[in-house]
Amino acid sequence: MLAAILFDLDGTIANTDPIHYQAWREMLIGYDMDIDETFYKSHISGRTNPQIVEDLLPQLSPEEGAKFAEEKEALFREKAKTILKPLDGFSELIAWTNAHQLKRALVTNAPRLNVQFVLQVLEIEEVFHTVVIPENEIAAKPDPAPYQVSLNRLGITAEQAIALEDSPSGIRSAIGAGIRTIGVATTQEPKALESLGAFLTIPDFTDLQLWTLLNSLIQENVAYLG
Repeated sequence: MLAAILFDLDGTIANTDPIHYQAWREMLIGYDMDIDETFYKSHISGRTNPQIVEDLLPQLSPEEGAKFAEEKEALFREKAKTILKPLDGFSELIAWTNAHQLKRALVTNAPRLNVQFVLQVLEIEEVFHTVVIPENEIAAKPDPAPYQVSLNRLGITAEQAIALEDSPSGIRSAIGAGIRTIGVATTQEPKALESLGAFLTIPDFTDLQLWTLLNSLIQENVAYLG
């Protein structure tokens, strides 16, 4: 039975990556690093700030790295506050989960302040039954721990959930937890997401394949309960 849908945040609920890319690009120029979108997708997207800073700016002390990351996220929030919007079809998907009494979890590698900011700007603070942030958990994506925690909090098994993810690290995390995963192709090519194990890829939440799948799963639920 389908009991829950588990959502990533950046690139899944909202296409924040173009804004993050601009913020990273501006910050890294100060260190003589002029990155392009290809570099961003392969070295930054979907990873945590400590991982990124350690890889790209190993000369910084932990304290300097943390300060750099804080400044980058503040720049992201400043850029995003007037242009951020949910992916097409998101509100309809949430309404559908309400109609069928499905649970919802947010599972993200984003820093806590960013999570609070995005949820507030999109006015979806009350949408999720649980929010899993790596600051509070054993490990961040691509480790399966965040998704395992979300399943435990919701009181369901991996077979009862579907995850929605846009990044390689997120797909690896969800699949590592045994969850069927749909790739949201906002930041990566569909074939790349499929090669990582996504059983379906969609451009946004208006995709007919998504709705055909979800409605078929609800029919299976009804048949099971009947």
